[in-house]
Amino acid sequence: MKNWLLFVVTVCVLLLTACTTSNTRADIQEHEGEKTVLYMNNGKEPTSFNPPSGFDDVSWNALNNLMEGLTRLGKNDRPQPAIAERWDISENGKIYTFYLRENANWSNGDPVTAYDFEYAWEQLLNPENLSPAAFLGYLIEGGEAYNNGNGPKDKVGVRAVDEKTLEVTLTAPTGFFLHVISNPAFFPVNKKVATENPDWHTEAETFVSNGPFILEKWKHNSHMIFAKNDQYWDKDTVQIDIVHWAMVEDTNTEYQMFQTGDLDMTSIPSEIADQLIEDKNVVIEEQAGLSFFRFNVTMEPFQNEKIRKAFALAINQQDIVDYVTRNREEAAHGFVSPGFVNPDGGDFRGITGDLVVFDPKKARRLLKEGMEEEGYDALPDVNLSYNTSESNKAIAETMQAMFKENLGVDVRLGNIEWGVFLEDQKALKLQFSRSSFIYDYGDPVNFLESFTTDSTMNRTGWSNEDYDKLIRLAKTESNEIKRWDYMYEAERILAEEMPIFPIHYYNQVHLYSDSVRGIVRHPVGYLELKWARKD
Repeated sequence: MKNWLLFVVTVCVLLLTACTTSNTRADIQEHEGEKTVLYMNNGKEPTSFNPPSGFDDVSWNALNNLMEGLTRLGKNDRPQPAIAERWDISENGKIYTFYLRENANWSNGDPVTAYDFEYAWEQLLNPENLSPAAFLGYLIEGGEAYNNGNGPKDKVGVRAVDEKTLEVTLTAPTGFFLHVISNPAFFPVNKKVATENPDWHTEAETFVSNGPFILEKWKHNSHMIFAKNDQYWDKDTVQIDIVHWAMVEDTNTEYQMFQTGDLDMTSIPSEIADQLIEDKNVVIEEQAGLSFFRFNVTMEPFQNEKIRKAFALAINQQDIVDYVTRNREEAAHGFVSPGFVNPDGGDFRGITGDLVVFDPKKARRLLKEGMEEEGYDALPDVNLSYNTSESNKAIAETMQAMFKENLGVDVRLGNIEWGVFLEDQKALKLQFSRSSFIYDYGDPVNFLESFTTDSTMNRTGWSNEDYDKLIRLAKTESNEIKRWDYMYEAERILAEEMPIFPIHYYNQVHLYSDSVRGIVRHPVGYLELKWARKD
């Protein structure tokens, strides 16, 4: 019976692969005369190619290669000059003056101007647009007030001095600001094009870019074709002529396409990770991010801190990475990812240490105490929700077994389609749910700020005044040693009250074809094809 099922699954995968391959080859035939075609997989349809809206991993990778901001992360993952060729910083550290390149143009030939940045950043903060990335603009003077409806647009500290000079005033000195604005949320928007056509970003025919590639074709929910942008200021660096992006969600199908030569790289299916992980073409890279679970503290029984801790300590994170995900992730015993270096040269994780450690005996004791505090004779029903994917399902099922074994608690599982899942989580309709976080910029406060009381990323109902104060200080303190001390303390509060608990830190594991080199994957979660090569 098992052999028959395996046969059926294999045939289905091969048929899907063949269909996808046929579409790919048909679309690429028109580019047969080109020197290089890079075949990639985006997973699924981008959420949006409008920079203030496309704030997720299915939009970032592509958008980061179509567009470019004032700064761009280099091969060393640090911000370097991009559309801005240089900048000045005032003595008080609050005013940045950016000087744009004279040869920076849009793909339609229009010059990239400071007015395009001014327009785009105001769109990011415009409360009517509901940008999920708006909180990143709160570093800018007047940005938070405008986004919250408590201040006017003309008080936002972004001003085009002239076509090629942009002045930005911050609320406080921010040492990581150049890193923040390399994020795709801060890419410019061609003001003239967007004013004439608000839907400019929805189709290839109307899309204008200012980065290494142009959007030549976009067949929604199927594939995209990028072509080298001859208007890009640094076009001589770009060696790839065409990028074909498939949209295949299933990792097994992606791997089959790689095997047949229809993709130049692939993720590794967890079922065969043990066999493939040692391949000479497998590249394992850092990724700043966390897989974790959220408690809804407004729903029983997770209003009780001890019950939350009991559930957290009942999970063996090491077993999950060893036997479920199997991609050499590091089990997470804290919240901030490894790799963030403090002013003394030490790693953030090394300072706060292990804060959430598997301890079934303590978990059972905490559960008993928490139930007594709430007067429970029996624990209310617990429902764990996750967005649909085979990996998420496998982790959820493993946790379900751990809760049964270590706490004696039966947990029901529910998978929900991503769009509905996200909206329900934001609306605090989910009692206990799966989450992930990939850093938007290279500073620990980026993750920690997500759990302040008013953060749209909180999604737990949890609130702590001391925590909120520490995050405010961590975002405004000019003394770096003090600033990091505030972040250490904030993380300890997060572990003490446990509105969330960690599973593993992310990494990036990809199997490349022999001919591909030079792809840069940044720890903050998006990649660069600007330096890619294909022999």
